Amino acid sequence: MQSKAIVAKQLLEVKRKSGKSYSQLAEETGLTNVYVAQLLRRQAQLKPETAPKLRAALPDLADDLLQEMMRPPMRSYDPNMIQEPTIYRLNEAVMHFGESIKEIVNEEFGDGIMSAIDFFCSVDKIKGMDGKDRVVLTFDGKYLPHTEQVCCLQCLILIEIC
Repeated sequence: MQSKAIVAKQLLEVKRKSGKSYSQLAEETGLTNVYVAQLLRRQAQLKPETAPKLRAALPDLADDLLQEMMRPPMRSYDPNMIQEPTIYRLNEAVMHFGESIKEIVNEEFGDGIMSAIDFFCSVDKIKGMDGKDRVVLTFDGKYLPHTEQVCCLQCLILIEIC
């Protein structure tokens, strides 16, 4: 098995040779553009039902790479990435707006969080009212309520016996 970095480099080279953007690949596969990028960086697992669509979108994708993409990936990141300006600004935006976003999530949904597992993310380009390009990030995560930790009936019975 090759290292994640080597496989990702090979996958990104297949994408580069195709001349297609992540958004084009997303349209052809029915996935979000960010998820396609995650697949090609080995941050997500390619599902068997999606493999034929990705193969059609990237005909130069070798069988061994396709099979590697179908294995559960090691989801990780390089901590030095925070120094890259776009990633730094994304982190800064989440940190700056995070407390307010959390309060609104709690106000709208209750005590809970947004899942990063059952999660969709996309990046879109629009024109602002001033005619300048704007980046639109969509984070669409399932709401997960925090649960109250209560003893189960079996635990209560054991406590009474002791």
